[in-house]
Amino acid sequence: MLTLPATVRIYIAAEPVDLRRGFDGLAAATRQIICCDPLSGHLFAFINKRANRLKILLWEPSGYLLVYKRLERGRFHLPRSPRPGSRHVEMEAAELALMIEGIDLRGAHRRKRWNPSENVIARHA
Repeated sequence: MLTLPATVRIYIAAEPVDLRRGFDGLAAATRQIICCDPLSGHLFAFINKRANRLKILLWEPSGYLLVYKRLERGRFHLPRSPRPGSRHVEMEAAELALMIEGIDLRGAHRRKRWNPSENVIARHA
């Protein structure tokens, strides 16, 4: 799978996209649906209407990278619904990796994480 730096954000379109589109078509979908610049270096994912295929678009300094996954059985599911007024979902790399494997994350929940800033505040209070 892809190894991504922590600065890369991952966006997935919440509405189906015609995956016959190539690099330029998905770059246009990134601008229209996700409202981001496809040249930003962030990762943009799109699912087809039957939800059994996924394309990921990523800009690298030398050009676009396109990753295509087809599930033989099952469907891709977004881990959560988009915020009101939004047409995309932002996710973490771990969520994307599980989603690519066909795992449905809708019922999963993340345990509370350690946050160093919370510990500093608690000690000084």
